[in-house]
Amino acid sequence: MKKNIALLCGMMFIYQNMAAQHADYNVVFDMSSRDTVSQQAVVREVKLIKEINPDAWLEVVVYGQGLNLVLKDKPQAEAIKKLLGNKDVTFKVCAVTLQRTNTDKSQLVSGVETVPDGIYEIITKQREGWGHIKVAQ
Repeated sequence: MKKNIALLCGMMFIYQNMAAQHADYNVVFDMSSRDTVSQQAVVREVKLIKEINPDAWLEVVVYGQGLNLVLKDKPQAEAIKKLLGNKDVTFKVCAVTLQRTNTDKSQLVSGVETVPDGIYEIITKQREGWGHIKVAQ
């Protein structure tokens, strides 16, 4: 009986360790660069991650000079529309940035969400255990 309980506990421990090794793939990208190469890179990375790991949850938080990334008349607009077709890919823009730049929500790619404060959104995701990648030139 004791051997069976020890075996069961050992199996549960191994299962928990295996589950921890396959933990959720959650990443928040921090985009504040106006550099078009950096903007192309974040779109490319999100696409590649989703191809390799379809279960990944990815969020791109845009603020400051990165605003052009999510405007519907800019080069990455079509690629972002396609990525937003994934239920677990989001692009969020800082409302403070919109206000500061006099940009209306209607100028954003359809499906891009707004958050009150981009930096706070990133910090919140980090507290929830999300990985953080700063996109920079």
